[in-house]
Amino acid sequence: MKKLIPSYVRVPLIFAIVFGAMEYFIDSGNQPAFIKYPMVMLFLGVFLFLLIAIEIVMSAVDNVTYHLLTEEQKKQLEEAQSIPFTESKFYKELLKKLTRSKEIEQEADVMLSHNYDGIQELDNVLPPWWVYLFYGTIIFAGIYLVRYEILGSDNQAQEFDKEVAEAKIAVEEYNQTAPDMMNKEKVTLLTDAPSIAAGKEIFTKNCVACHRPDAGGQIGPNLTDDMWINGGGIKNVFNTIMEGGRDGKGMISWKATIKPSDIQKVASYVLSLQGSKPVNPKPTEPEAKQWAEQGTAKPATGDTAKVAAKVVAIK
Repeated sequence: MKKLIPSYVRVPLIFAIVFGAMEYFIDSGNQPAFIKYPMVMLFLGVFLFLLIAIEIVMSAVDNVTYHLLTEEQKKQLEEAQSIPFTESKFYKELLKKLTRSKEIEQEADVMLSHNYDGIQELDNVLPPWWVYLFYGTIIFAGIYLVRYEILGSDNQAQEFDKEVAEAKIAVEEYNQTAPDMMNKEKVTLLTDAPSIAAGKEIFTKNCVACHRPDAGGQIGPNLTDDMWINGGGIKNVFNTIMEGGRDGKGMISWKATIKPSDIQKVASYVLSLQGSKPVNPKPTEPEAKQWAEQGTAKPATGDTAKVAAKVVAIK
């Protein structure tokens, strides 16, 4: 038989209401309750199964009941169902209960005896729907007061701060196991203090045995001048630490020990030591060559220096 709300609308609607209520009232952090708590998922599954089963049983009962009706009763039922909802008895009774409105013919029953310049007033009661809504706000206020002021539940600002803190922890955990995509082509020089400090810490832990704490060189070469065996600049220094130095006698590859993003920090820290002039630096290796970044002017020497001096004197 025809129902006010079809089952294909009613079932998802009821399930969504129950699901939303459980998600709201169960504190599951930054995860949905049905994922964090398997019992919630089990309950929702059983509830949905029972909901569908009840709908099937009700539909079967309706069909059986309909077939037991006489032809006259079936005709009356079909006529009643063909009436628009706004014209139905149910709708009219519901509207009357919610508004308690009086028909025009009944206004005399609620008419007040006094009048003002021929204008009379009706003594209508407040509409029940408004009264029920007002009672609902009182109930809501009571629940709100108990939950936040007595039980001490987190307010929106506290929930936000907690979720942000949980998200930061989740990001840190992910970064510990996430693949590091830094490579020679993408590496750039870092100059911010936290990155340089992190690079110094890694350098102190892994590199001072060969290069000394001041990077002046011991087994390995001096890293504070502009003489480089495998090339200077962030890309070459990064690649040297990543892949290792000269075959057989150069520095080992650190890519199996240090993450590429951390190698970027070490390389940036090493380059920050340029020109620091350590005490008793190691002599320059024979294979080392002077390095200057592209676009950086080299010191003038020989005839070039003389020409430049003359130009300055003329000016």
